[in-house]
Amino acid sequence: MEQKEEQAFDKLGPDGYGSGMEWIIALLIGYALGSIPFGLILTRLTGGGDLRAVGSGNIGATNVLRTGRKGLAAATLLLDMAKGLAAVLIAERWLPGAIQFAAAGALLGHCFPVWLRFKGGKGVATLMGVSLGLAWPIAATYALTWIALLLVTRISSLAGMTAAVAAPVAALATGNGEYAPVLAGLALVVVFLHRANLARLRAGTEPTIGGSKRA
Repeated sequence: MEQKEEQAFDKLGPDGYGSGMEWIIALLIGYALGSIPFGLILTRLTGGGDLRAVGSGNIGATNVLRTGRKGLAAATLLLDMAKGLAAVLIAERWLPGAIQFAAAGALLGHCFPVWLRFKGGKGVATLMGVSLGLAWPIAATYALTWIALLLVTRISSLAGMTAAVAAPVAALATGNGEYAPVLAGLALVVVFLHRANLARLRAGTEPTIGGSKRA
């Protein structure tokens, strides 16, 4: 137990927290990576036009799927995950005292990209990538929760929100409690961005994957 606590402490840097400058740099790196709108870029490059004019207007993989191009949606999902993972790994290598700030920056960049007037995605895939970078048990819990609920309910928003909420719980349950606070904060962001979906879930009008209603 002591060895595990020492390893967790080492991840946070020599002083356990890093410096204020490290925090800022990590946050900016994470934000820059997270703000790359892969869904929008891929649909434009493949002749699909402006993704923001399709379905919900969201730039994430679920809305890309509404274009009918499953391969493009899968690519968007993987790339949105990859940018969250990359932000954490870069911080772990060069800014170990500010990993949580890189994680937060990646999600905030995806959800509120300055290039798109702060109107981005809802963060589910990017948070999965962040979780993978922080600790694989967190990511495994996240992925299993996400996939299981998606298969059972076929409601993307419900699966994504539940997975996001499961991440900080998994961090506490698997001995990675140092990441629980930032994951809890990011889960709140994800749930907040799904507030319209929550209203439709309560009303019973939330569409399922493959449904025709707008989400």
